[in-house]
Amino acid sequence: MSLEELITFSLIAVGLSFDSFAVSVSCGLIKQGMRFRQAVLIAFSLAFFQGAFPFLGWLAARTVQELIAFLDHWIAFVLLVLVGVKMLVEGIKPDGSLHKYNPLKWKVLLGLSVATSIDALVVGLSFGFLDTQIWYPVIIIFLVTFIASMLGMLFGKNITAKRSHRSLIPGGIILILIGLKILIEHLWFHQV
Repeated sequence: MSLEELITFSLIAVGLSFDSFAVSVSCGLIKQGMRFRQAVLIAFSLAFFQGAFPFLGWLAARTVQELIAFLDHWIAFVLLVLVGVKMLVEGIKPDGSLHKYNPLKWKVLLGLSVATSIDALVVGLSFGFLDTQIWYPVIIIFLVTFIASMLGMLFGKNITAKRSHRSLIPGGIILILIGLKILIEHLWFHQV
């Protein structure tokens, strides 16, 4: 893995982790007496799905890659921009998504983990279309999401719920910029 790939994967991981961070802040607000072991369980669940979904997206893209190889960079660009714009919109609109819930119930935790990882599935599709090796990004996304989730629960005691969803804005901007980078590289710098 090159330094450029490490930076790109890390930025993607940071961008994807903002959903989990926002949810974790909410968990910290709701369960302020949460034990460390419980926080690790929530963070692990969020990180596991955030790491697994890019792999599933990558597998799906690899099965149809040969059929759409001439469009792969456009597909990756559109998917990343759509996810980024969605995150921007969610971060800008008044908060209605951080409801009171018990994140320690397995159904709630599973729902939160899957819901915050859908964007990662789309990113995984772009990895597959671009013929990216998947293990490095999966590991980086898992680690960054785990750390962001733990920090989110820690900060949940100090950040008001009305502001925690604003963390989606920089995540959306990062994903849009990564999409632009991929498109520019393939249109102007790709060796034919």
